Amino acid sequence: MAGAAAPDHLFGLRNSFYVGAYQAVITGVQAIPPHAPLSPDVLTERDSLLYRSYIAIGSHQLVIDEIGPGAATPLQAVKLLAVYLSGGAGGKESAIRKLNELLADDAVGSNPILRLVAGTVLMHERDYAGALKHTSSGGTMELLAMNVQICLQMHRSDHAEKQLRIMQQLDEDHTLTQLANAWVDLVMGGSKIQEAHLIFQDLSEKYPATCLILNGKALCLMHMGNFEDAEGLLLESLNKDAKDAETLANLVVCSLNLGKSASRYLNQLKLAHPDHMLVKRMSSAEDSFDRACQAIS
Repeated sequence: MAGAAAPDHLFGLRNSFYVGAYQAVITGVQAIPPHAPLSPDVLTERDSLLYRSYIAIGSHQLVIDEIGPGAATPLQAVKLLAVYLSGGAGGKESAIRKLNELLADDAVGSNPILRLVAGTVLMHERDYAGALKHTSSGGTMELLAMNVQICLQMHRSDHAEKQLRIMQQLDEDHTLTQLANAWVDLVMGGSKIQEAHLIFQDLSEKYPATCLILNGKALCLMHMGNFEDAEGLLLESLNKDAKDAETLANLVVCSLNLGKSASRYLNQLKLAHPDHMLVKRMSSAEDSFDRACQAIS
């Protein structure tokens, strides 16, 4: 009789990470029994989830300090993500240069976490074609989900749907498949909005109400024209994280549609996330308006 399969100690941690329950990942890592028989690869994945969660809550320096030069390639990649997100132009350039060196190394360049970090950094740089270069071959559900995000950013919902179909064939019930399905539905619009709302509702019943889930539900309601209920969800999200970029951006849009002042949320977004797309669009619109006024005067 075959022996029972070893328990997957990281299953819950992965799902918590996917839905944005980062503190649950951090505390969950501590709860793994110290003598649990984890392979070196599983230990590396555990630490990568832990440090990516610290990055997500803004603890970049902790990650930089704790990951030493002898750490495995995935952890070195995560450290470079922390360096990239933590500093000015010099830190970003240094992180990108070192990432490119790792990607060019035949021995480690195909590592999934390394490619995921490369895709994340290049998405921040808005180099979507460059990001796809590293993520398009897939290999993990996270890389496939990132492909969906990149294609949607490139306004190629047709390619996003193809990536989603691959995910559905691999594991239709996977949390990332559900999230990717909702992202595509939101972009498709129409009757798909209700389907996206059902997905986020289902996730909210399985997991804690994270900023990611609350924003997903709020976006669906905004698409349906229900801005009052959307505002309630976004304020709940703001209570969980006062600096969450998507919460602040969605509150700006929601407030404007409700005829309320959005200046406080926009100012918070400018301070916490000066490179956010909404901040840049608003600044561009203000500049255009100022130029038009000067031309008239």
